[in-house]
Amino acid sequence: MAARGAFDELWGASRGRKAREGFEPLAAWLSDTSAAELARRQQAAETAFRTLGITFSVYGEEDAAERIIPFDIIPRIFTAREWQKLSQGLEQRVRAINAFIEDVYGERRIIADGVVPPDIVLANPSFCLQVAGARPPHGIYSHICGIDLVRTGPDEFYVLEDNCRTPSGVSYMLENREAMLRLCPELFDIFSVRPVDNYPDLLRDTLYSVAPEQARNPVCVLLTPGHHNSAFYEHSFLADNMGIELVEGRDLEVDDDIVWMRTIEGRVRVDVIYRRIDDSFLDPLVFNPQSLLGVPGLLAAYLAGNVTLVNAPGAGISDDKAIYSYMPEIVRYYSGEEALLPNVETWRCREPEALKYTLDNLEELVVKLVDGSGGYGMLVGPTASKQEIDRFRAALKAEPHRYIAQPTLSLSTVPTATDAGLTPRHVDFRPFVLSGAKGVSIVPGGLTRVALREGSLVVNSSQGGGTKDSFILAERAEVNA
Repeated sequence: MAARGAFDELWGASRGRKAREGFEPLAAWLSDTSAAELARRQQAAETAFRTLGITFSVYGEEDAAERIIPFDIIPRIFTAREWQKLSQGLEQRVRAINAFIEDVYGERRIIADGVVPPDIVLANPSFCLQVAGARPPHGIYSHICGIDLVRTGPDEFYVLEDNCRTPSGVSYMLENREAMLRLCPELFDIFSVRPVDNYPDLLRDTLYSVAPEQARNPVCVLLTPGHHNSAFYEHSFLADNMGIELVEGRDLEVDDDIVWMRTIEGRVRVDVIYRRIDDSFLDPLVFNPQSLLGVPGLLAAYLAGNVTLVNAPGAGISDDKAIYSYMPEIVRYYSGEEALLPNVETWRCREPEALKYTLDNLEELVVKLVDGSGGYGMLVGPTASKQEIDRFRAALKAEPHRYIAQPTLSLSTVPTATDAGLTPRHVDFRPFVLSGAKGVSIVPGGLTRVALREGSLVVNSSQGGGTKDSFILAERAEVNA
């Protein structure tokens, strides 16, 4: 069951008796659509996803290396007012993130002014010393950000984490919408839903806008680690929908600090690389010498200003959860404003008092590695076994600087089709924010991830989570009666 007291986005506090204002048509649709019909449409969606090859990989699981991400046919709905609040907060946060990244690789004013401790940045494994002093075109470092949001009440939204390196999941947002348009077209007559299908165009325009100044007709490519990567479907999907080449490291070469793509018609100069591989694998001459995924000499070409890397090397410093804990101060420092989207309360275990509090309350807290992702390296105290808690207690005592702790939030729930019928399941939300030479763009949508396991708060696909379509309703016509 969902956690007691969790905010239900359809029913509010009525416990299934009366839908929230504006959501009555969704409640009526659920009442009028039989369980058998929902199951039929659900099965049709899964069949389509399997046919299209919409999969992800789970590393270390030989019996399930390729999986279809479970898709739930019941949409999640945001009103126009809610979206306006979120989009304003997202733009503010992403502008501050880019200002922070530029600063820590440049003048480091925020460190000199004592807002952020120097060691949390300069000794951070994600800090890329090799690009210190380098400034990408237009001063944009994180061109594509996926900001994970959670909700605890009617107007209570929090940022759970920032994904500023190589955020994934946007292809599922687009495919989920296509599935809903085919399988539940009547919902788009009931609700005035804002479209998301222009995201590839927005992304392509963003890529072209940040090309080096000397590139008059920029050539953009998407650099993938290859088909064994967990997000390869998304890489090929985006390249195809943007009309750019999908390449691997072996398809590129650097000659005199210029990047070239090998083609059957000869070499073609490359100006922008949307890279979906981590910093450590980008260039074996600078980072991991054993990397077969990157391109020798790529960093030199980048530092020479001959190619734009999206996102820029070193942008992952803002993915770090210890840096996340300072985001309210970071937003205030660069914008002069209070953060419109607050953080979840966070205890930095590197600090003695926070460590003591965490150790004393492990059974009630969520503990995360500062550089963890995908739901790995995390303790959810209320559902953890004694052995898991003891293991984390020892790890915290040994290396407290590697962890943060947060309260166990009662994440909001939405109705979800399960074998037991319609049941509430916890969700989060990842909208995608694009930053280019012309400013910030946010497509009115995002990826809703749902914890399909009963009682679970972990929504990651690698941990058994699924996805839903996210309806953003249009202004002044939120619901068609």
